[in-house]
Amino acid sequence: MSETLRPTPSEDLTRIIESAQRLGVELDEADALQWLTAVAAAAEETDITVDVQTGVFGHRVSMLDFSREELAHFRWIGKLVEFLDRPGQVETALALSGSAAQSKIQSYPGDADYFERINLIAPTREDACGLLSQVMREKALSALKGPDYQLIEVKFGSYPCDVVNDGRSCKAGSPIAWKSGQIEEGKIEASLPDGTPREIRWEEVADNPGWCKLDWVVADRVHKSLVNASNMLDVTWEAPDGTITPLDGYLDPYFQEVYLEAESIPLFTKLAKHVASDALDNYVGQLEKEVRKYLTKDVNYGKVAKRMYNIFRLKGRYEEAAFLRELFDEPATLLYQVWSLIRTVDDCFAPGSSMTMETLLEQTDQLVLSVVRTLEGEKEVEIVRLLLRLRDILSKEEACQELSAQAEAARAEVINIVNNFFYEKLCGVDSIKAYMDGLIDLAAPSLN
Repeated sequence: MSETLRPTPSEDLTRIIESAQRLGVELDEADALQWLTAVAAAAEETDITVDVQTGVFGHRVSMLDFSREELAHFRWIGKLVEFLDRPGQVETALALSGSAAQSKIQSYPGDADYFERINLIAPTREDACGLLSQVMREKALSALKGPDYQLIEVKFGSYPCDVVNDGRSCKAGSPIAWKSGQIEEGKIEASLPDGTPREIRWEEVADNPGWCKLDWVVADRVHKSLVNASNMLDVTWEAPDGTITPLDGYLDPYFQEVYLEAESIPLFTKLAKHVASDALDNYVGQLEKEVRKYLTKDVNYGKVAKRMYNIFRLKGRYEEAAFLRELFDEPATLLYQVWSLIRTVDDCFAPGSSMTMETLLEQTDQLVLSVVRTLEGEKEVEIVRLLLRLRDILSKEEACQELSAQAEAARAEVINIVNNFFYEKLCGVDSIKAYMDGLIDLAAPSLN
């Protein structure tokens, strides 16, 4: 009987393991080989797989990173953010995206990001846009706030002309972010650049819905934390002849989504047929654009690492992806979550918030404990000082106007540490550094 052959490390993986050891990153060779074998096999098989026990399904490579452990938690938040079917009019399929879909490897995810395919069955595109306008506003109004959640904003439509909204200049064609009160009134009181009043009504922008997204803050009583929960919509119109048309002109691919219910398979299957044949290349290209942005403009090496992980695993650069997988489990990456949650506390600290002061103070205490457990030395002292100052302001409701400046100071300090951590680790692997340098060189002409 022949002995079963075990996979052996490639030269690339050996170099990366050596780099990880030098950088103090715990990269287990056996675990890395097991994942490399699994992801290589997944890339060669049918690209969609279903977990028959839970009904969860998605791209085979994406499913390797999803853990059932937090499924009940994500389905609970999903009940808040999801849209409901309307027989003969609205078909939906809700999925996790981003770090929420990678719960097996990201011990400290930033937000609870969802992605929902919404297919509108209507005689004309105009009717489909009107139906979307109706269901989005109804959804927002039905989930404005409650004991455990609060709607922050809804992106719907594009500005029909240059305006000034709430003191900010907004260019024609840019996405409109609606606050709760504006959604309730169905209009935004803005002005033209010359000061002339300009009212923008919800129905007015329905024919050009553009980027559709809803953002909430949710108080998770089980995990005793606040969570930024979002739902990005990919909306299609199905005409009477069966033609499928994306309302924003582009049907999103499905390479980083984990769908939560098996009942969504028929809709997913119908829409997947219309995904462009070059969707993978386009998706990777879009991710590379985002990496360039976070390398050169809005510098954030944590976001660079997360996007490069998806690029590498989709392009077959599995050894580099294996290294990045381990980074997401390092203690210092917990600060990525702390940074996100400081913003969440800031969003909640406003007149009319449904979040209790007890919840906000408890969340701030958790932030302090997270920093104490993770850092040491001067950085720990400085961030804890900023967070305690933040807590002090929270306890004085009348001083809410001071919070944003204090919150931004704490966030800036935290993201600086996150950036330094990821920068050191990413640059410590020659092939990853070369990849980043190449993207920076491509961005150089646009920066000059």
